[in-house]
Amino acid sequence: MLIGPGGAGKGTLAAELVATVPGLWLSRSWTTREPRPGEQERGAYVFVGHSTFEQAVSRGEFFEWAEFLGNLMGTPIPHPPEGSDVLLEIEVQGAEQVLAKRPDATVILLLPPSLDVQAERLAARGDDEEQIRRRVEKGVQEVERGRKIAHHTVVNDDLGQTLGELTAIVDGTRTAASRAANPEEP
Repeated sequence: MLIGPGGAGKGTLAAELVATVPGLWLSRSWTTREPRPGEQERGAYVFVGHSTFEQAVSRGEFFEWAEFLGNLMGTPIPHPPEGSDVLLEIEVQGAEQVLAKRPDATVILLLPPSLDVQAERLAARGDDEEQIRRRVEKGVQEVERGRKIAHHTVVNDDLGQTLGELTAIVDGTRTAASRAANPEEP
């Protein structure tokens, strides 16, 4: 799971990871918020109305879901291609829910280099001043909660370096899982 405050670069890095790491599949989250410019074209989320989201919740179709700043967000129960590992790009609340169901899941907390950089990134993606203020404020709380559940913390200061760190974490997690599944193999 890739978690972190808005503006940390989760979406960009999740897309880069899936593009560069073989056998990694990104689960697309649902949200009731309005799309930002370019989001629909990139397939970042499935955008739905509140009633559609709530009906899916009542049918038990979500692995995790939560309300975040007045919008509903959640991860449908994943159905990855055979042999793929699942990458979730989610909020801290969702990660806590996933860990309750899958304590073997790996959590990576992605951080912006500073609150100023976080605010700049939020502005660049089209958030207005009030949204930026709320996201940065909420982000401080998210980081505090995220540090309690994260297995790894990575600061996204340089895209290439950060992608390298995340790739190494994925590779290390896969190696550890393989060893646990096959203890007799060297």
